[in-house]
Amino acid sequence: MDVKNLRYVIQIAERKNITKAAGDLYISQSSLSQALSKLEQELGVPLFYRVRGELVMTPAGQLYVEAAKKVVEIQKQLYRDIAGLAQRGHITVGVTSNFGMRMISEVVPWFKEKYPGYTVEITEVSVPALIDAIQSEQLDLGLTALCDVKQVEAKVELLRREEILLAVSRQNEFSGRPTVAPLHWEEVAEHFKETSFVLGKQGSTLRDVADQLFRAVEVVPQICCESNNVITLRSMVAHNAAAAFLAESCAMDSEHIAYYHLNPGLFRLNVMVTRKNWNQTQAEQEFCDALRNYFRNNQEQPFLAETV
Repeated sequence: MDVKNLRYVIQIAERKNITKAAGDLYISQSSLSQALSKLEQELGVPLFYRVRGELVMTPAGQLYVEAAKKVVEIQKQLYRDIAGLAQRGHITVGVTSNFGMRMISEVVPWFKEKYPGYTVEITEVSVPALIDAIQSEQLDLGLTALCDVKQVEAKVELLRREEILLAVSRQNEFSGRPTVAPLHWEEVAEHFKETSFVLGKQGSTLRDVADQLFRAVEVVPQICCESNNVITLRSMVAHNAAAAFLAESCAMDSEHIAYYHLNPGLFRLNVMVTRKNWNQTQAEQEFCDALRNYFRNNQEQPFLAETV
């Protein structure tokens, strides 16, 4: 079933640009332009017109793209069903958070033993990139952390509500304060207004919750570094280079780092996101079930990304 032209038009409609669409499709710009021109000649109507440098769908283009997406999905499902008969297939997974990577590393070996004909492709991406990939159906499944499930137009399953903690070096004089009692946000503003912070990059959940606190207490933090690498954040805190906000599942190295709960508490949502039109085979259902069960069965110390 050749749906090449359908995919071409869908990609042009999404990117609104021949050059960008051609790059996504790994073909030359001239080849894509020729394919579109030939198709429009066959149909007898244009599918796109140019507005301020962008390609916008004509009414005929809208009809074509809507139908094309349905046909492409039918093809995908047909191939999945055929692969399912032979217990063969391919699952694409996006991961952004440490808890997700730990889950995958535990579940994939079990799954591959049961379904050796399946390939699990894992991609580490940022939260915005993962959301885009799920919504555009470039990924089947994503394991990530969000602040609000409403930001995703896909099927979202809440796995855990995870607390965010303030991490301070044991070398910092403030670490002498007991960690049992939560810190009020005003205390953070008072004691850390001159402290350097290492924060997650814009768009990450750790950065979102940190910005929420700083806005509330009207403090502009001194940011010495931005990184989404948890090991980097934790290392800088341990060496007293900065303070940071870290998720509960990453709160390790307590010998060198003091972790403080906050009042009001800050939280993020650990979720599994699947694309809307994913009609799963039995094997794919079992893969998702294994992820859910892994989370349910590891409630005491959920998904530490490294061992102490």
